[in-house]
Formats: sequence, structure tokens, C-alpha cells
Amino acid sequence: MTVTQPDVSVIIGAYEAMPYLIECLSSVEAQTIDPTRVEVIAVDDGSTDGTGEYLEEFAARAPMHVLVIRQENSGGPSGPRNVGLGKATGRYVFFLDADDRLGPEALERMVAMADRAGTDVVLGKVEGVNRSAPKSMWGKTVERTDVFSSNIKFTLSAQKLFRRALLDRHGMRFDESLFTGEDALFTMEAYLRADGVSVVADHTCYYLVGRDDGKHVTKSGSYTLRFDSARALMELIAELVPAGGRRDQLMVRPFLVTLLPQFGPKYLTDSEEIRRHKFELAKPLMDTYWTEGVAQRLKVHERLRLHLVAEQRPELLPDVVKFVKAKKQAAALLERKGRRVYLAYPHFRDRGAGVPDSVYLAEPREARAFPGYREGGVDTFMRRAVRKARRVLTSREVRHAA
Repeated sequence: MTVTQPDVSVIIGAYEAMPYLIECLSSVEAQTIDPTRVEVIAVDDGSTDGTGEYLEEFAARAPMHVLVIRQENSGGPSGPRNVGLGKATGRYVFFLDADDRLGPEALERMVAMADRAGTDVVLGKVEGVNRSAPKSMWGKTVERTDVFSSNIKFTLSAQKLFRRALLDRHGMRFDESLFTGEDALFTMEAYLRADGVSVVADHTCYYLVGRDDGKHVTKSGSYTLRFDSARALMELIAELVPAGGRRDQLMVRPFLVTLLPQFGPKYLTDSEEIRRHKFELAKPLMDTYWTEGVAQRLKVHERLRLHLVAEQRPELLPDVVKFVKAKKQAAALLERKGRRVYLAYPHFRDRGAGVPDSVYLAEPREARAFPGYREGGVDTFMRRAVRKARRVLTSREVRHAA
């Protein structure tokens, strides 16, 4: 008797997951894909609340094959996911968190998309339940895209469909030395190595559930872990993408999502010791990866805060953070006949501070919000300069000919 290879291995790492696990497994059981095409690999990571026992009950009655592995607590989500990945036999794998749940038809739709498009990663639309969820990448369903042509870099959670052959070919596993951001590292690598990525935006495939007890893994962890996570992601991007515009485009993600919040409202309540430590942790990252190309891709207040971190100017940062926290709108100063918009956040043109004007210069997508802005300023200025140079050269040639 030959055993048919399942289409998808659903890998569930579970730790103290009750009662959320009940709805999670119900969502698996309710999937419309043929149960013979699915296997579930559930790893109980040393739970004491009945999680392991409930998984075994589910395995005994589920219509699909379920493998339950019980182990000592590993201290993070990477270990259980790696154990599950090592046991997976499906053509695809999907990582499902035990406190979240699948949308109806999710597996069927995502597997069908991967098979139709021939892509290695499929993102299914995510909705938040009692918590926020990423939104910018769900504008439309796309059969084939990549990390440079879309907003998928802003959803690096592991809850995606991955072609297992891709993961095996590159020996991809979750970094067990990281206790936050390990999924971002894994998913970014998959995006960069994938032969195409698909987006299912017209159907909710995943519900990201906020726990009432606040124990969701992404909410825990000290600030030092965030710097570890940022460093790991920056190193990966630098390793796989040559220096230049494409690298800068991806570097926006760790700078904006992981590093910048360390210098947000929480910074105002940090002790002087923690503030100094944050600047120390940020310095090697800013020295190595902060470029003009990254800076230009940020809004002015984001660029200004990171500029002050890069320049090691902790004395100037609190004023900026307070201004941003208060949600004030910086005054707009239009120059060059409206072709340049400077946003007057704290320390703008303050001689003592010495922050360059260029840090306050709004890029077109931000400047368009201000009445009187005329787009194309730099290009127009350059064209005028070229025309003037040509006129000067022409007049000289005419004089020489005479």
C-alpha cells in the first residue's frame, strides 16, 4: 500500500495555549481541503495547562493524520517549529500559532494558488481579532510578485504557506538563538530565495488573535531582544542583497518596524541608563546599515529620530519624541517656488543643534499633502541648470567662431 504525500503539513507549536487551542484546532478540522491531503504536526512545548492532553484528544478523532510531539519547554517558538519542520512530509508547510485560527477554505485556496502560479510562498489575507494586523499588502490578489515589487516586507510573520522543497534546498530553519523576530528572519529569507510569491487578498485566510492574558509572544521580551532581532535581519539582507537601492528598500523594514520604536514614546519613560544603552546598541547598526537611500525612504519625523541616533545626539532626541507623541503637525516651509517642502520639527535650522536641512526635507509622497507644493523640484532645478550651462557653452562657441 502506497501512502500519498500530503499537500500541506500544518505545523502548530503550542505552549500554554488553552482555551485558544480549541478554536484553533476547530478551524483546522473545518478546512474544506480533503483531509487526506493534510497532515497536522503539533508540538506541545512543555505546557502545564492541558494543552498536550487536548492535542492528543484531537489526534484521536481528527479526520486528517495528526502527529503530537510533547517535549520540555524550549523557551521560544523556534524550537517547536523546527521540530515540526523536521517531521513534515507535505509539499507545502503552513505554520499555525496555537492561539490563532485559520479562515474557512484557507488551505484549499492557498495550495491552489501555489500550484497554479508555481510560486514558493503564498500569503493569505490576515485579520486581527482583539489586536492589529498588517494591512498594506492586501490591496489585491496577486499571482506572482516579489519582495521588491510589493509591500510584503511589512508582513514577516511565519503564518504563510511555504514550499517545503525551498526550505529543504537552503536548509532553512528558525534561529533558536532569537527570542523575538525569529519569524521575520525566516520569512525574509524565504521571500528573497523564493521563485515568486503569491498574495491571496480577496479571502481572509488567517485570524490573528489577541490573548486576553497578554501572553502573546510578540508582546513579550526586553528591548535588548529587539536590537538582536534588528541586527539579525539587517545582516541577512546585507548578505543576500548587494548594496544599492534594492538593499535600502528592504532595510527600511528593520529600521522602521524594529529599531525606531525603541526611540518612540517609551523612550521618554526610560531611565538615563537604558537610554544610554539603547544608543550603544544602535550605534553599530547605524554605522553599518544607515544610508542616505534608507533615510530618503522615510517620513521626516522617522528620518530625524534615526539621524539623531546615528549621530549619537541623545540630548536632542526627547524634544522630537515629545513632539511626535503629541501628534502635532510640523509647520511646512515651502521654498524654491513650492518645489521644496521642509517640515519644521524640533531643532529645524537651530544653529546650536546643527541638524542639516536635508533631514527635514519631505520626499514627494509626504510633501504632496501640503497646499502649494509643486512636484518635480529637483528634476526641474537640474533641467534649468543644464539649460543654463548649454546656453553658456553655446555663447562661448559663438564668440570663439567670431
